[in-house]
Amino acid sequence: MTNEHNATQLNAGRIVYIRPIAVADLPDDLRQKANGLVTLYAIGSETGERLALVRDRDLAFVVARQNDLTPVSVH
Repeated sequence: MTNEHNATQLNAGRIVYIRPIAVADLPDDLRQKANGLVTLYAIGSETGERLALVRDRDLAFVVARQNDLTPVSVH
């Protein structure tokens, strides 16, 4: 029996999007926790749900990969 794997099916629901977020656009409580940073990076699901905010782009990619997710940069 042959087993064919579809790469799209294997990664379905596993892609996250990394994009910069201006700290000024965040709610007050999050701005206060930003400790003087101007930009944070959001890790978002395919549906647009914000999963996490981190201090830099490299960290966003590391966090995604540590959670077995495939990060994609959004410009």
